[in-house]
Amino acid sequence: MSKKAVLLINLGSPDSTSVSDVRKYLREFLMDGRVLDTPWLIRWCVVNLAILPTRPAQSAEAYEKVWTAEGSPLVVSSLRIQEELQRRLGEKTVVELAMRYQSPSIESAVTRLKDQEVTELFVFPLFPHYAMSSFETAVVRVQELAARIAPGMELKIAAPYYNDPDYIDALAASAKPYLEAPYDHLMFSFHGLPERHLRKSDPTGVHCLKTQDCCDIPCVAHETCYRAQCYATVRAFVEVLGIPAGNYSVAFQSRLGRDPWLKPYTDFELTRLAGEGIKKMLVICPAFVSDCLETLEEIAMRGQETFLEAGGEELTLIPCMNEHPRWLDALEKIVRAGLA
Repeated sequence: MSKKAVLLINLGSPDSTSVSDVRKYLREFLMDGRVLDTPWLIRWCVVNLAILPTRPAQSAEAYEKVWTAEGSPLVVSSLRIQEELQRRLGEKTVVELAMRYQSPSIESAVTRLKDQEVTELFVFPLFPHYAMSSFETAVVRVQELAARIAPGMELKIAAPYYNDPDYIDALAASAKPYLEAPYDHLMFSFHGLPERHLRKSDPTGVHCLKTQDCCDIPCVAHETCYRAQCYATVRAFVEVLGIPAGNYSVAFQSRLGRDPWLKPYTDFELTRLAGEGIKKMLVICPAFVSDCLETLEEIAMRGQETFLEAGGEELTLIPCMNEHPRWLDALEKIVRAGLA
């Protein structure tokens, strides 16, 4: 007799704000060959000799600014989502949560599922858009560990849901109260990626980033193109809420290193728009379903500082969906369809 389960996966967080825990997290994250996609020896040297000597202390300070009494905002929100989905699905379907990096680990989740004699597992990465450094690495890690720990377990992988109507409706519903107040401009700030990641994920090898309008030209490459999927989310969102073309823009944040990343860059755009007279800025980050360091510290704190210094008057972060009821409704619907 089959026993079904759901495994939700998010990116992860340090176990605490201590420098040692942040260093441990960054080492695991940056040594992933789908994040820092260079040969192992070069990656080891860059991570251990160039990044880890100084970056953990800087990142620990940033984590301290967003840490709650319960812990990491990302992990806390993800656990609440897991608990609510478990309540909705009932006891017959096990709902587990894992982080790609650190705790709770994918290995421990797969082990618990094996111990409960789960035979069919629906894997749901909590990343709306496909990227080799988020969606792909999470899926591959589950597949590797399931093959080793529970070789008889059948896996089904949820597709990216960047344009799923229920996801878009939930995203719009969570943002609508902020859009009803007066504002000058809405910025969609997605997590950035190195441009080479898009080229590596392009199955045709001749489409992504070859022309300025490549995301507007239908192509099979869009099935694994992060940039095209981000723009698809934006188009669907503004259509649902009727936002005029001149009232919003798209940018990409969180770049690391000297290689070219997806443009335009969020911090540059905040400065430019403030200089052009934008006074009240709204920022939404649809690449994340739960608030985290990249939204709470990078945008709501540092982004606001950048915008105000450039002449803006007010920057408001539209929170991620977190445990918004419409998002939980959408998640339940997608998961039930996947289980069926």
